[in-house]
Amino acid sequence: MTEPSQPIETNDLDDLTRFIHLGLTVFGILALITGLWAGDYKRAHHFGFSVHKWLGLTLSFFMAWRIWHGLYGPREARFSQWVPYTPERLKMLMEDCLSLLRLKLPERASHQGLAGVVQTLGLAAFAWMALTGSLMALWLTPGGKAGGFVHAIKEMHEPGLWLIVAFLAIHVSAVTLHALAGQDLWRKMFFLK
Repeated sequence: MTEPSQPIETNDLDDLTRFIHLGLTVFGILALITGLWAGDYKRAHHFGFSVHKWLGLTLSFFMAWRIWHGLYGPREARFSQWVPYTPERLKMLMEDCLSLLRLKLPERASHQGLAGVVQTLGLAAFAWMALTGSLMALWLTPGGKAGGFVHAIKEMHEPGLWLIVAFLAIHVSAVTLHALAGQDLWRKMFFLK
């Protein structure tokens, strides 16, 4: 049996990983906003639903790309390097939580410790929304009420809004705190540095 490789100790992510992040950000936020208008699917004229559907399908494309990239992409972008499922990574998570209780920002490589948990939960929420939204895009017929299986999918899709909002609140707060502490990682993620 081979030894599991140690996590990457760098904050540098390749351009493709950053581009996928940008796509998830842009289309995730646009799909979130237009989701507020998607209730018009019951009407014959359903512009809000159509816009939300196409933005959501584009988000689903970026989500599928991120999952593929997380499994087969460069080492620093792979889930195997940062998803907190080992005792060592869970220990880093606890250390980061204690650090925050002491009002100190954790100093870790990208996606390690608490940041890894936040990213894991965020990707899980986006994947859930992408899956349920794609299923609705395939099977929901605009102009009438959703029934049966499609209604069940719609009901599973709707709470995802709050998961995404909670993730964005945590993620944006962490990025803001790091920026205030002089760590402008957000500039790199948006190709500004």
